[in-house]
Amino acid sequence: MSGNNGKSPAFGPGPKSQDLLKMRDEHVARGISYVLPVFIEEANGALLKDVDGNEYLDFTTGIGVLNIGHNHPAVIEAIKKQADQYLHTCFMVTMYEPYVRLAAGLNKLAPGNFPKKTALFNSGAEAVENAVKLARRYTKKTALVSLECAFHGRTLMTMTLTSKVRPYKYGFGPFAPDVYKIPSPYCYRCRFGLNYPDCNLKCARYLEQFFAVECTADHVAAVIAEPIQGEGGFIVPPADYFKVLHEICRNNDVLLIIDEIQAGFYRTGEPLASFHFGVDPDLITMAKSLGGGVPISAVTGRAEIMDAAGPGEIGGTYGGNPLACSAALAVLEATEKENIAERAKETGRLAAARLDQMAEKYKLIGEHRGLGAMRALELVKDRQTKEPAPEAAKKIIKRCHENGLVIITSGIFSNVIRLLMPVNIPVEQLNKGMDILERALAAEEGGN
Repeated sequence: MSGNNGKSPAFGPGPKSQDLLKMRDEHVARGISYVLPVFIEEANGALLKDVDGNEYLDFTTGIGVLNIGHNHPAVIEAIKKQADQYLHTCFMVTMYEPYVRLAAGLNKLAPGNFPKKTALFNSGAEAVENAVKLARRYTKKTALVSLECAFHGRTLMTMTLTSKVRPYKYGFGPFAPDVYKIPSPYCYRCRFGLNYPDCNLKCARYLEQFFAVECTADHVAAVIAEPIQGEGGFIVPPADYFKVLHEICRNNDVLLIIDEIQAGFYRTGEPLASFHFGVDPDLITMAKSLGGGVPISAVTGRAEIMDAAGPGEIGGTYGGNPLACSAALAVLEATEKENIAERAKETGRLAAARLDQMAEKYKLIGEHRGLGAMRALELVKDRQTKEPAPEAAKKIIKRCHENGLVIITSGIFSNVIRLLMPVNIPVEQLNKGMDILERALAAEEGGN
């Protein structure tokens, strides 16, 4: 992408996007939302170009799907090569090599010095659904525990595991039975009014109380948690949170499922975010950046748990599609060759430095948090009361769009600005995006 033909990015669709918007409104279900009312014609790295020639910096990467950027050459080449051979056979009918090689690669990537196996699916929600099935079959127990502020998907089970009511759950009940919630490690808004480390990780130890007063451990199959809560607002737990949570699970014969769908694949500077917390989950769900832009997901875990289901009891027609497997293999190879882990750490370091400066300067920012290139600003009306400021977040997002930066919000109160730039974004593009964000913050705080 060489530029935008001299045009300045502008919020609001150009003539071609307007025509497509009319078609969209006529033919696409209203429940499918959009952030920026433009249609993309081309994408490369951290750049998007719309059908009217306007160019944008993308700090969303398809909501964490393109950690190594749009149209990575190795991924595109792998897809083209696979397309020339075959597009689909269904692995459950006639098998193919890319599926097996990808499973081996993910088994090697995942933490834990024990035998592992992998099953491939299509979406993050589908991976979570199958992790639940395997946990229930292995433990012969049915109850599930997830965290407040969690997001695990939009299917019946994953919507039930999810905590944010609007827009994900409102009016869509009844929900799946035997699913419970415990407080998340949201230190900025601690449910218990405590401060780390004096709190003794009460949010994690609450699981023991839960077993006593809510649902006994001999009924609970698994606890599922994101290592960093994504839609919940990029909530980063204390370093020892998962060690305590996992110990309680092990002591009670309860499995720990870690949902790496948004935080995984070098987003935080490690292959998976689990590595930051020194925990070896029983099962891991993965998706998003695994396929470099192609839909694919996985469940990887202890071999004995993964083998709990018999032949034909898990799977799916498109699960582990050959194109997607080949793309994912290219992602694994590229991340190693290009030292993406170090790139993510450096991008995170540079972004964090700028965001720390903004947090000191602008009272709207209640907290800056994140790991690696997974960064967020929580906006508040008052730093003392911590009253959420969702309207300010919305206005800042709009100003960023008007100046060519695509970013989105998150958080239970929709007051968190999340940044998911490509982890290998060039420094000058990162700085440009940060400049646009800071100008938007300044304008909002100044009342302009």
